[in-house]
Amino acid sequence: MFPIVGFRVFVLQLPGAGHMIMIMQAAITDLFDGARRIDLVAGDTLFHAGQTVSLVFLVSSGQVHLRRHTEQGQMLVLQNAGPGTVLAEASVYSARYHCDAVAAGNAAVAALGRHDFLGALKNDNRLAEAWAATLARSVQAARVRAEIRSLPRVTDRLDAWLSEGNILPAKGGWQDLAAELGVTREALYRELARRRGT
Repeated sequence: MFPIVGFRVFVLQLPGAGHMIMIMQAAITDLFDGARRIDLVAGDTLFHAGQTVSLVFLVSSGQVHLRRHTEQGQMLVLQNAGPGTVLAEASVYSARYHCDAVAAGNAAVAALGRHDFLGALKNDNRLAEAWAATLARSVQAARVRAEIRSLPRVTDRLDAWLSEGNILPAKGGWQDLAAELGVTREALYRELARRRGT
């Protein structure tokens, strides 16, 4: 298995919870030992919406965005998957992908057959429990993202996003941040310019 660097875990506020989450996450990442490695450069598409789901991907380095385009043409980032993250985890239970996966920069992923992944879950209770915890954390993150996007003003969305421990990316990443916040890049640029002027 190739090394996973920069992995962050959000720890529950329970005695020993951090240790337990790390053990459970290790169960998932160990499953990808010996999996095929795919290297990506910025802008590479790993899969497209509508494509048949045959593989499960674990990000080992860099970041991969799940993107969906609205009917109005706005691009939304549904997941910003970093090292140690299973990409598009809900797709494991779907016949087809519902969004595109695009590398945000240089990245590497491990690819494991979907049937192999599901078979491992079926045959290993510890792994199934770890996967259930992973899905629960994913739902929590999606709810936070939805709450942020429900705020009416760009300034409120940005404040809420920053309050989650995020930091502003370099200028080249502002477009992706706008997509994550669900605002136009022009609206985000105006807000950032306003903040620089104060």
